[in-house]
Amino acid sequence: MTTVTNGSADAALRDRLLSDPTLVLDDPDVLRCLLQAQDDARGSTVRDLRGAAMSRMESRLGQLEHTHQSVIAAAYHNVSTTAQVHRAILTMIAPLDFDGFLDNLDSHVADCLRLRAVRLVMEAGSDSPDSDLNPISGTLSVLPVGGVARFQQAGARSTRHHPVILRQVASGAAQVYGTAAADIRSEAVVQIGLGAGRAPGLLVLGSDDAGHFAPGQATDLLELFARVAERLVRGWLP
Repeated sequence: MTTVTNGSADAALRDRLLSDPTLVLDDPDVLRCLLQAQDDARGSTVRDLRGAAMSRMESRLGQLEHTHQSVIAAAYHNVSTTAQVHRAILTMIAPLDFDGFLDNLDSHVADCLRLRAVRLVMEAGSDSPDSDLNPISGTLSVLPVGGVARFQQAGARSTRHHPVILRQVASGAAQVYGTAAADIRSEAVVQIGLGAGRAPGLLVLGSDDAGHFAPGQATDLLELFARVAERLVRGWLP
């Protein structure tokens, strides 16, 4: 049996490193250890700029990797959300009548979008709306004259008009959400046109998650969803 002495092992390691320096250069931990040993040998009064530059580059590399992971996560979320909205739109256009549309909106469509409630809000022609306009479900909320504008501006600091509003709420408005109002923590309010001579309506999406809708989020998919709903509703109105 052949015994390998420390001297021969060290010589073999030295020859291997000399023949392939990348074994050290490609290993950040080994390279950092060697640079630290070099600093210790020179003394605390000598500053190794190469070591400082390497540390800075490592820090920047770590930041780039974190940014890369964040971009991938955001892209995956966007693709997932897009598919979710497309699935909800296909579900929404399936019913063949208005009552079926309303019933589907707050059940299957809300489930597709992972929402607590979806409401179609319209204005009545008087200050005393008929609460029995929709006997099938509570999805249609009828507000008195001017109620749409007041609901849109609820909690806003300015009166500037916004077709899409994303906001957090302590609870939902009872006249809009009915029995689901207490569960609502964030909502999307999208204005829809109901045709010439009609007051504008709203498509209101309510979530029990305070972070589901928030100012600053993209609204292009919400607008697409609302425009499809708008055309469906206008087709059923007399």
